[in-house]
Amino acid sequence: MTVDLRDLELLAATAEFGTLSAAAERLHVTQPALSQRLARLEDRLGTPLFDRVGRRLVPTAAGRRMLVAAHHVLRELGSARQDLRELREARERRVRFAAQHGSPCHWLPPVIRAFRGRHPDAEVRIETLPDDAPVPALLADRVDVALVGDPDTGDGRISLTRLFADELVAVVPGSHPWAALPHLRAEDFGTAHLLLPDLYDRSRIPPVPLPLPRAARPARITTMPVTTDLVIEMVAAGQGVTVLPDRVANPYTRTGDLTRVRIGPTPLTRTWYCATRRGPRPPRTDAFVEELTTCLRR
Repeated sequence: MTVDLRDLELLAATAEFGTLSAAAERLHVTQPALSQRLARLEDRLGTPLFDRVGRRLVPTAAGRRMLVAAHHVLRELGSARQDLRELREARERRVRFAAQHGSPCHWLPPVIRAFRGRHPDAEVRIETLPDDAPVPALLADRVDVALVGDPDTGDGRISLTRLFADELVAVVPGSHPWAALPHLRAEDFGTAHLLLPDLYDRSRIPPVPLPLPRAARPARITTMPVTTDLVIEMVAAGQGVTVLPDRVANPYTRTGDLTRVRIGPTPLTRTWYCATRRGPRPPRTDAFVEELTTCLRR
């Protein structure tokens, strides 16, 4: 038995309106075409589905049974279409954002407030990436927009917009020998125990470049799945030194217990980019990228 969606719609419309002409008008087909389709369906099923009672077509017992199936299928299909429409609309309103570890995030609440003020129906979701890998997450459609620092990618599927550069500085105890130096040289790191977040774990594939001059070779590197506060506490306890963006390090060095030291005669910087997938984007994603770029580009 072969019954398709148009057959089910034919059954439902004919039973509802009682005539093929009214059913044909509802289904936007001609009455002769609908009559032929009904005849072919009855031939395939081997039984009449409607009896003519006066001017009306009334379902037979077989027709009534098929109508139960038709109404069930058509209701489910209508419900599925509605669900898909709502999912599509929700997806178009949603913006999934991720920031690479170490990014300065004090600017994020104002960006989101401004964006929602212009687009109150939009939803911004801040995604946490266990592997802290925004570019693969973009390509896998797990996020829509990412803030990434010095991305090492030539992938043509990713679009990068330069936003700003952060100066990187060493943070050391005030009594540390580096504290008296005007700036650090690459060779100064040769005896250093460097404390860094696990973003810089050397077992990562591919490894994230260290926030150091290219020629620097620290004596020891310890990476930890900890917050900036804990790294700072370990530095203050004399367990090593760390490297942070200057704006991140600045609040921790105001008391004098810790000191920021420049790296290199020319400031060592890390450049941050807004990353998205190439190609057409939903309007809300474009609007969020515009807000992010307006706020951060300099």
